[in-house]
Amino acid sequence: VQLQASGGGLVQAGGSLRLSCSASGRTFSSYIMGWFRQAPGKEREFVAAISGGGTSTVYADSVKGRFSISRDNAKRTVYLQMNSLKPEDTAVYYCAAHAYYTIRTMPSDCPYWGQGTQVTVSS
Repeated sequence: VQLQASGGGLVQAGGSLRLSCSASGRTFSSYIMGWFRQAPGKEREFVAAISGGGTSTVYADSVKGRFSISRDNAKRTVYLQMNSLKPEDTAVYYCAAHAYYTIRTMPSDCPYWGQGTQVTVSS
């Protein structure tokens, strides 16, 4: 599966952004989709993930209550709605996919990656 992320940008603290990740291929619903982020000088970290049918989600503690992941399998797209953004959310955001039965949160578990989209939150 090939992934392409979009929707990043510059926003003030407290603002919102919605990231999108479109996928190629006919079996999109069989993949668990996730979002990761990487800030300068830091390791890539898990943000959120959603099951193939969209019924299960997992979030990093740092984004719980502020971010929401969703997917539209008919459009082969996964979204990350980011609200109440903080300067520490500044990073390159990547969408990723894997085909395990359960949600995995390690970057090494995801064989498929999008190209990344920059999110910058100013204070």
